[in-house]
Amino acid sequence: MNAQLNQVEKVVVTTLQDNYIDLVAQDSNEIVQRAMPLKRDEFRKSIRAEHGFSTWITITKKGTARHMLFDFGFSEDGAALNAKALNADLSQVEVLVLSHGHVDHLGGLESLVAAVGKKDLDLVVHPGVFVKPRYRKITEELRVIVPSLSREKSNKAGVNLVETREPYPFLDGDGIFLGEIPRLTDFEKGMPDMFYEAEGKEKQDPFHDDSGIVFNIRDKGLVIISGCAHAGIVNTIKYAQHVTGVTDVWAVMGGFHLSGADFEGVISPTTSGLKEIDPHYIIPAHCTGRDAVMHIEREMPDAFLLNMAGTKMTFA
Repeated sequence: MNAQLNQVEKVVVTTLQDNYIDLVAQDSNEIVQRAMPLKRDEFRKSIRAEHGFSTWITITKKGTARHMLFDFGFSEDGAALNAKALNADLSQVEVLVLSHGHVDHLGGLESLVAAVGKKDLDLVVHPGVFVKPRYRKITEELRVIVPSLSREKSNKAGVNLVETREPYPFLDGDGIFLGEIPRLTDFEKGMPDMFYEAEGKEKQDPFHDDSGIVFNIRDKGLVIISGCAHAGIVNTIKYAQHVTGVTDVWAVMGGFHLSGADFEGVISPTTSGLKEIDPHYIIPAHCTGRDAVMHIEREMPDAFLLNMAGTKMTFA
């Protein structure tokens, strides 16, 4: 399967929400630009870090820039407040994409759409985002509900839903939503304690809706961005290569979901899989987890970049 993906000159990813922030890091360079939310040359604002993920992405091709939002953060206003603190002009956003139907990626949908100021923007999703109830089962008696996207919420936001299980080109083929990602590795098995109900029966949640997006930088290779990579970040990358027919990988960014006791044994094989793919840059974010981030940094020091809320990454 090869979906037509245009080559572009530059992909700029500004993180509107992530789990970590450090306003005095002083490590900006030509690739990484840290947030400097100043007001009249004073530190009068901060950047809100939350357990959520949201990005504002600018793609440049033949000198023309186009803009999109990928994921929307956890709280109703967190990502939008950060966008305002960063003086991000969201008015030129043309398309919205949701990685999967969990609240830490969709909570700020309405406020970000309001900041864009347009109605009937396409929101590209896998139809599985509407599965509910979804929950984490702590014990047979204790279940923690994970709120998911509803059609009522998307209607209230004023978006036009585009539901697809198949790879879906957006921005006239400058990017591709990967759709449903095949599970091929023997170590990426999702979350064993996550379930949903269908027709009154409890079922293991396979996260069929988990997906990512991909771009192709001329003479460099793919830029792949995941939300949580519940399908597995190695599976996600390999599927992006399969869908596009492009094997070179320039950057892999996003949540890799390797946090917690259930994933301790998955960190090493995932890192080995990433080393085999050999991306030029690796940017584990959001739900990757402290132990996994540190392990990836130790094993792939030349490729590793640290992400934060408010950080702008420029791949060109």
